[in-house]
Amino acid sequence: MKLSDELPVDHRLATVYRYGAAFCGLTLLVFGALGFADELSPFSTDGKQIAGMSTNGVLSLVSLVVGLALVAGAIVGGNVASTLNMVVGALFLLSGFAHIFILDRPSNFLGFGMTNVMFSFVMGLIILTFGMYGRVSSKLPHDNPYWRRRHAREAARESLAARRRERGEALPVAVGGPTGRQALAASDEPRTG
Repeated sequence: MKLSDELPVDHRLATVYRYGAAFCGLTLLVFGALGFADELSPFSTDGKQIAGMSTNGVLSLVSLVVGLALVAGAIVGGNVASTLNMVVGALFLLSGFAHIFILDRPSNFLGFGMTNVMFSFVMGLIILTFGMYGRVSSKLPHDNPYWRRRHAREAARESLAARRRERGEALPVAVGGPTGRQALAASDEPRTG
């Protein structure tokens, strides 16, 4: 199964993935650029305050790289943006959890403070939500490409019924016989004779 096969190029979900990746990527680019503009020390564990968060040169570089990756994903769009959003969002959440344990320690080489940890959690959840939107839910609409991929038989039956309605054909109705779904399934079988 290829991810690129799941989502049509013009599907409205692609817009959500694209805008989500672009918004979060630009936010990270601005944060990273502000860090570089302040000429921060690369591995300072104290971290200077930029936009209410502590940072250093390495964190600014990481922010720029991740921001550029998200913007590139937004340009490509579709499943690439969705998958990239999910991966980056999960990494932000893991980073938040990891940095809780190394605050105020020499191993905190990114200069994280508690505000950075909170930002990491919030940004991770936002990016993850943009990536999972329309992909992960128990109540996806039947025109959703992810629902159609997971329920291929039912989607095929619905497609067949829709085509028959368009052509004006009557759907098989069974009186005292099989249910509507069974009748549709039986009408899909090749006829002999």
